[in-house]
Amino acid sequence: MYLIMLGAQGTGKGTVAGLLSQSTGWPQISTGDIFRANISQNTELGIKANEYISKGQLVPDDITVPMVIDRLAQDDCKDGAILDGFPRTVAQAEKLDEILSEKGKKVDMVINLITPRDEIITRILNRRVCSNPKCKATYNLTMHPSKVPGICDKCGAKLVQREDDSDENAIKQRLEIYDEKTSPLIDFYTKKNVLVTEEVSERINRLGKEAAEDVLKRIK
Repeated sequence: MYLIMLGAQGTGKGTVAGLLSQSTGWPQISTGDIFRANISQNTELGIKANEYISKGQLVPDDITVPMVIDRLAQDDCKDGAILDGFPRTVAQAEKLDEILSEKGKKVDMVINLITPRDEIITRILNRRVCSNPKCKATYNLTMHPSKVPGICDKCGAKLVQREDDSDENAIKQRLEIYDEKTSPLIDFYTKKNVLVTEEVSERINRLGKEAAEDVLKRIK
């Protein structure tokens, strides 16, 4: 089964995708992780991607799509995968349909996470991630802090703030780009009858764990 996580930055897509991956065994494929790996390795694609990411802009398809195609071709994706951060545009969604169709597969479910905008900005500003690329654990200074400040609970590595998470103006720009470029995907997948919307918000005391549990019930 192939799942897609939709939702603006800071809605908890990575958290929900990670919980689903643990329960199903399907790999979580995060374009953000792919980008960061290429950036840290200083690859040609990584250098190009960072030019856009550092400005809060979407990475163009000619950089993103080849990375995703390569990842989906790996053996651990043959029975299913959870895509987190891709597709971001209708054009990318159409390309993904082509890729999966060639394998005799299709997108089975799209989970659309929604969160109040003010909560999203606060979450992103307070987000910290493990600097160990093999761990990638995510924390939040107010909602989900590490036991020892600045240190990852899982591996003991230093926690850092991503460059694109520290500038509120850049965050707002990313959200505006999401509204403009990615929101049309909701209509695209609604028409395909595969969209499931889950609200994730402190205001209703419903976070990623509850959303993941609901999705698992739907899968079963």
